[in-house]
Amino acid sequence: MEQRQICPNRQLYHETQTSQPASGRTALLSQAASIEDRFLLGLAPADGTPLSKLLTTLQPMLTLSGNMYHLLFPCQLTTSLTQSLSLYDRLSCALTVAQVGSVQRLCNHYAARLAPLTCHDPSRESNHRLTQLTEFSRQLASQPGLIDRRVLQRLEAVGLSHADIVTLSQICGFISYQTRVVAGLQALMSIPVHRIPGLLVPTDADSRMLCHRDWQPWLPPLPSPVSDSQREALNACQTLPFPASALQLLASEASLLSAWGQLMQQLNYCTAETDIATLAAAVSARINGCALGFHQMPTGKLRDALVQSVDQALTVAGKSERAIMVFAAQLIRSPSQLTINHIHLLTECGFSQQHILHLILSIAAAGWNNRLMQSLGETSCLECS
Repeated sequence: MEQRQICPNRQLYHETQTSQPASGRTALLSQAASIEDRFLLGLAPADGTPLSKLLTTLQPMLTLSGNMYHLLFPCQLTTSLTQSLSLYDRLSCALTVAQVGSVQRLCNHYAARLAPLTCHDPSRESNHRLTQLTEFSRQLASQPGLIDRRVLQRLEAVGLSHADIVTLSQICGFISYQTRVVAGLQALMSIPVHRIPGLLVPTDADSRMLCHRDWQPWLPPLPSPVSDSQREALNACQTLPFPASALQLLASEASLLSAWGQLMQQLNYCTAETDIATLAAAVSARINGCALGFHQMPTGKLRDALVQSVDQALTVAGKSERAIMVFAAQLIRSPSQLTINHIHLLTECGFSQQHILHLILSIAAAGWNNRLMQSLGETSCLECS
């Protein structure tokens, strides 16, 4: 994957952004855009292999992930005053998040879908709106702990409705999830990793962000009465470990809440190894700065050390715990650089392919949920325990 680092802006520009013509690029873009599998994007192990058989058992999860993709990025989309994000807006934000993760398979796909579309309003106001969408997406993808109420106010100022903001948060969360599932599978399949010169790895969140609890939304709750579809979606999500106020807010887009809830329930069913999933989710929450996710980890010496830093926690963790944490930290911070060597750290501790695949799913799902909670509300400050 070819990248250039432009020093004044310290931003990475992918080959998908270049304006220079290239032989065969049109064909490659067309192929990436029309691929049938819209979640794994054609990534599939050879038939009959153990990994292929494992993926077959996860077909319900893959189907639900594909359903979420089609809800977020349909072939045709009609906008309205309350749902103003066009397909161009959505795919532009998706490409931004994909580029933060730097997994080329995703960058190619979202660039290919975006390429034939145009922004129909070339006004200064429209450009400013797209800039705000892009900046929000980049920040939520790379450093979700920096999102605050003022960021949402800037989105509101350029005309986004509350339903738009919820949809945008779901887009960023979904692409972050998709990035890490694809990166994890590529490592399991021993697909070579291309080193990216100058790749910027976001810094971990400030540990003081974990001294918070009692999540409160930044946007107002649903107006009463709620619709039948919203009520059904809320009822179906009651078993998920999320504050009722968060689910109420997500219900502003009932179809997305329903699809997300079904997928989270399926992922919880798939990742039945509770200790592995809990530790992976805690590492994700620590790096991203999501207090709500972090405090689901049981109290103890390991959690106390993890509050300080992942490196500090590694000094008190057992061998298996260290392997999980090193793997999780790499997939969270720099998914495109996850390699077969990170897989070997886990297999040396006795983890099977099934365990590793479930670990990947736990990390990916935790990152999605961290971003939803961090982009739509905040926690009140209490003393760390």
